[in-house]
Amino acid sequence: MYGHRPRSIARVFEALRWSLQGLRSAWLHESSFRLEVVMAAVALPTAIFFGNSGVERVLLMGSVLFVLAFELLNSAIEAVIERYGPEIHELAGRAKDMGSAAVFVALCNVALTWAVILVG
Repeated sequence: MYGHRPRSIARVFEALRWSLQGLRSAWLHESSFRLEVVMAAVALPTAIFFGNSGVERVLLMGSVLFVLAFELLNSAIEAVIERYGPEIHELAGRAKDMGSAAVFVALCNVALTWAVILVG
């Protein structure tokens, strides 16, 4: 048999618990994530107010939520790299820089999405 067995309701709740642990860990240990959550707390209600349709609201809100997702992935990359020690390695530096660049691209997407919808 290939793949995973069908998930039981208990496995779904276990996966939810792990996800909440990840969010808690990011909140406790990642200042960038905390800052982006605060910005999202302002931006999400603003998106509801300024979006003229459901599609616009979803695009405005989704662009903000993607920043949080990318920040979580960037933090995970950094944690794995730090796990292996503080020594400087070109590949480790490259991976951390690319994770940071992913967050930057997500932030550019927020700016572009909001500009096109609100100004355009």
